[in-house]
Amino acid sequence: MSALIAPSILSADFANLERDLGAISTADYAHVDVMDNHFVPNLTLGLPVFERLAQVSPVPLDAHLMIADPDRWAPAYAEAGAASVTFHAEAATAPVRLARELRRSGARAGLALRPATSVEPFLDLLGEFDMLLVMSVEPGFGGQSFIEGTLPKIRRIRDAVSEAGLDVWVQVDGGISRATIERAAEAGANVFVAGSAVYGAESIPEEIAALRALADQHTH
Repeated sequence: MSALIAPSILSADFANLERDLGAISTADYAHVDVMDNHFVPNLTLGLPVFERLAQVSPVPLDAHLMIADPDRWAPAYAEAGAASVTFHAEAATAPVRLARELRRSGARAGLALRPATSVEPFLDLLGEFDMLLVMSVEPGFGGQSFIEGTLPKIRRIRDAVSEAGLDVWVQVDGGISRATIERAAEAGANVFVAGSAVYGAESIPEEIAALRALADQHTH
């Protein structure tokens, strides 16, 4: 399974989002953090902006909904053109029903877990999701340091996915850079969200290629 790189536009210039999406055209996805100032203490962008980004992005959009009441709002992001929609386990009332609804809308369904959220309640339901996202920082702000304690959780998810013979991607988001991506890949992640590491690089295409190469050496 090759590594997929999904730069986070949270680190892009919000006045030049179309330009900065173009800058990551060699990536596999553009990771779009939707924050509502309720589930997390930050406010980013919502449906109208997302819909417009989907129309101009050179790569598929990976929506990460850090919002309250995703049961109500998430399907609209699939309809707006998201290739993948990830909602938080801590915010969803009926995660399996929501995941099925997202799949019916043509999007991949992802389930996100904050650093302190246990994956165990969801291990028997892995087949209902296309991806599990392990937050390796507290959601809400970019530029935070990677939390090493999330690596065992990534490993448990990868082991459960392999044991069940499923094709479920394992995404890691938070503090991903050349210094941390190999450990995350070794633990079992195959989709990597990097914000400041990519957008802060001298050459964005070179940074994406370097991250992909480092992760590919270790992906399972």
